[in-house]
Amino acid sequence: MTDEPMILALPSKGRLKEQLEAWLADAGFKLEMTGGARGYTAELSGLPGVQVRLLSAGDIASGVTNGEVHLGVTGEDLLREQPGELDGRVLLLRALGFGRADLVVAVPKSWLDVDTMADLDAVSHAHLARTGRRLRVATKYLAQTRGFFARHGLADYRIVESSGATEGTPAAGAAEAIVDITTTGATLVANGLKILNDGVILKSQAQLAASLTAAWTPAQLAQARRLLGVVEARARARTLASLSWPANRDADAEGAIAPFLARGAVRRSGGVMASQDDLFDLTFALAAAGVEPVAVHRPDYVFAADSPAQLALRNAVG
Repeated sequence: MTDEPMILALPSKGRLKEQLEAWLADAGFKLEMTGGARGYTAELSGLPGVQVRLLSAGDIASGVTNGEVHLGVTGEDLLREQPGELDGRVLLLRALGFGRADLVVAVPKSWLDVDTMADLDAVSHAHLARTGRRLRVATKYLAQTRGFFARHGLADYRIVESSGATEGTPAAGAAEAIVDITTTGATLVANGLKILNDGVILKSQAQLAASLTAAWTPAQLAQARRLLGVVEARARARTLASLSWPANRDADAEGAIAPFLARGAVRRSGGVMASQDDLFDLTFALAAAGVEPVAVHRPDYVFAADSPAQLALRNAVG
């Protein structure tokens, strides 16, 4: 009996899908549709035994949390909005550097004396005393709003669940404040709102996340580790440079590279692999020692036996 495939859930549309496909392509994986141009299944070249499901970002967060998929890429804000505690159900393996957005608390700009969560607390007390009603906060992010407000000691408010354009609710008279996601803040400004100075709940971005509630077979875990090994090797390569010189200059190079070896550079036969941040200092040190010519190469991948993400996944589910 063959093992069931590992299920990888990826965004089905939008800017996040475009950014993800570019990230995968850079790592050497091509997303190939298997259900036609409008299908919702795909494969990744180089990863046999992996079934790709194309879902909405919200459905990916739900699927990773409840164990319907093994791995998924979605926003951290959506993962943290799932019912229950995230720890113990989901393992965040790697922040991907795109899909960035902040989950923030925003109030009308006309509230000149309200700049912090403490100010909002004072306003909520005054609002309740004056009107007999709690301050209304419109949001789609119920769990994170409640947790953040509780940490700041706010109690005199009620959540108005938003299903549309949350930023428009104060102007429409449906709420006094909002909690919403923003990338540039331009939409908030256009709606006459400002972000509180200490009102950033989460600086979210796309995350590669593993389900801790899914059933993992050894074969599925092996495919996940293969994917992680490649993307980690690609990421590692972007930070490193390989320098080489004639073998007869090795003795002269030893003293020049010693300080860099102490900082983490790795000695190779006839050369060294070092951080790109040290590249120019290292080449000048070699030149001062009479080591020439020095050739610099940018590796495509730098593989290691285990990456932190691979180890974390193996320890959690393996």
